[in-house]
Amino acid sequence: MSEPLQLASRRGRWVVTATVLGSSLALLDSTVVNIALPHIGEDLGAGVSGLQWTLSGYTLALASLILLGGALGDRLGRRRMFVWGTVWFAVASLLCGIAPDVTFLVVARILQGIGAAMLTPGSLAIISSSLREEDRGAAIGLWSGLGGIAGAVGPFLGGWLVEAVGWRSVFLMNLPLAALVVWASVRHVPESRDPHPPEHLDVLGSACAVAGLGALTYGLIETDVVAAVIGLVLLVLFVLVERRSPNALVPPKLFTSTLFVAANLVTFAVYAALGGVFFLLVLQLQLVAGYSPVAAGAATVPITVALLLLSSRAGRYAQNHGPRLPMTAGPALAAVGLLLMTRIGADASYLLDVLPGVVVFGLGLSVMVAPLTAAVLSSVPVEQSGIASGVNNAVARTSQLLAVAALPALVGIQGDGLTDPTGFSEGFRSAMFICVGLLVLGAVIAAVMVKVPASPAADDSVVGKPHCGMNGPAVQPNPQDHSEGSGTAGRN
Repeated sequence: MSEPLQLASRRGRWVVTATVLGSSLALLDSTVVNIALPHIGEDLGAGVSGLQWTLSGYTLALASLILLGGALGDRLGRRRMFVWGTVWFAVASLLCGIAPDVTFLVVARILQGIGAAMLTPGSLAIISSSLREEDRGAAIGLWSGLGGIAGAVGPFLGGWLVEAVGWRSVFLMNLPLAALVVWASVRHVPESRDPHPPEHLDVLGSACAVAGLGALTYGLIETDVVAAVIGLVLLVLFVLVERRSPNALVPPKLFTSTLFVAANLVTFAVYAALGGVFFLLVLQLQLVAGYSPVAAGAATVPITVALLLLSSRAGRYAQNHGPRLPMTAGPALAAVGLLLMTRIGADASYLLDVLPGVVVFGLGLSVMVAPLTAAVLSSVPVEQSGIASGVNNAVARTSQLLAVAALPALVGIQGDGLTDPTGFSEGFRSAMFICVGLLVLGAVIAAVMVKVPASPAADDSVVGKPHCGMNGPAVQPNPQDHSEGSGTAGRN
């Protein structure tokens, strides 16, 4: 690898710019697609299951392949995988934008998820391997802050595009952004790879994960018991494969840490609730409360603002005092926010019915998300932090996938539910109560199982930044052997 770059250098700034824009592709896409869902359903004649697949197809591919994407980057080159993923994502976005029907759109969304799994792991790993050690903390801070700004702008941009241009524009806007990312990466980002990659990739494990999650998701969305059982069997097989594989994507030894197990159980419960909330809330605001796409998008901005302003403070508290209290109080506070959201109905007032719940919910997330990442990173040895954070990200994505697949059927939102505002509103309230239960479960798990404080030696450049988002925790670079560019979904 070439000499590490200075952040203040022209090339160093371009490295940060390219990685921020690349990670923002996936972030903006997930934000604006939620807002566009009612218009997609109306234009393509899609029912509730079609919209579920529009979200779940993307999340399915991302959740099941993100660890393999990181491993491929370590082996083949992180810049190469980042560029390939960006190009793949752009082509899939074009297919989404020209989709003639919902089936075509779902297939294109699955392809988008594959591209995101290729580019997402490389973002922080490129920063870690390209810049001088003394500049990495500042660079990660810039990456986090600028990514947070993108998250805040996304709802406004998505809502405006849907209203002014149409829902197809939320996919087509990815093309010029992807072109800039590819140009900047090829011209300015140095290549890096793991000098000692594993002898073989865990292809069998990846195949079991994809097939298992796919079958289970199909079973939940289409209420097909046989498919759901097949999915569960394949996921059990995935666990058995990982226990025996010498190059497992999910090393079993990670789960010898009680804190790691606890953090991932909390992640599964809490992010399942988040998946259900952000899928149904924007639909409730538009279909029932009569909000425009711009207003529905803007309604959730206080959540992002709270994360930007408060998560770094929560991360520092966890670093100094341990993550147990914020991981317990955060989900409990977020649950109160969801109880307030059950007041959202027809002709809901933003100030009286929407804003209180959104603000309290955002405060709860702000208290929890950075300490949760701190718990994951402090639960394993430093050399395993890359793969540990990758596993945690995959757990978060998987729980969101299953929540979006299962919740509508559980609360009776099916078939023509998009054309029945009264029935949809009743289902929304029931879903929010289920999500409250998931958040309370997360709080209880944290209170009972999280006993070990975060390590005082934890890296403040990672823990103390607002790096954790609503869609999933960031995939952290492996700090081991930075000079050789040790990677995102690191191998040990």
